[in-house]
Amino acid sequence: MSFSSTVKEELSRMSNLRDKESLKAELLGYLISNNTKILKEKIKYSTENEYNINRFGKLLSNTNTEYNIKITGRIYSITFQEIKLDSIEYQSDGLIVKEDAKNIEDDSILRAIIRGTFLGGGSVNNPSNKYHLEIILSTKNSAEWIIEILRKFNINAKILTREKGYSVYVKEAEQISNLLALIGASKSVLDFEQIRVIRDTKNNVNRVVNCE
Repeated sequence: MSFSSTVKEELSRMSNLRDKESLKAELLGYLISNNTKILKEKIKYSTENEYNINRFGKLLSNTNTEYNIKITGRIYSITFQEIKLDSIEYQSDGLIVKEDAKNIEDDSILRAIIRGTFLGGGSVNNPSNKYHLEIILSTKNSAEWIIEILRKFNINAKILTREKGYSVYVKEAEQISNLLALIGASKSVLDFEQIRVIRDTKNNVNRVVNCE
């Protein structure tokens, strides 16, 4: 299993579904990811990760939203009717977060939004190879909003335009570790830091050997 999948497995098992406001915020994060498409009056979310789809199904169930899951090869797809949320509006190129909905101050709600976007369209490399975490959003509007939220938690991310969507990415090890902690992946943070220490130690040893 990849490190990214391990993180998502941990997040998918979080037992915080009784907090309805955080639940809606996490759901919002899923909806603005680039893996969510609008099909007439329905929404379709697709992913190769079973933990993503399982968590999304739980969120929908807790909002009393009926959905249908279909598996085609390695792709899991979940289809459901448009969800009426005060914070978003549906447009042909994706879901847009309304400006008056961006004035959220509650840290727990902001964390839930970031968690939803990571589950919905995020990935993180195994730190033994390289430090890289990114979240793909469907619109620039959403990407810029996520950047603003992360800055409130002193995490400096950047935006890169992709062929399909906008990438919000972080490349510094400490910042990645902070972001994983922010979204509630406590065990993954410990694993990340352990691998990071081993990697940095090996790099320092190699530098000393090369210098000598």
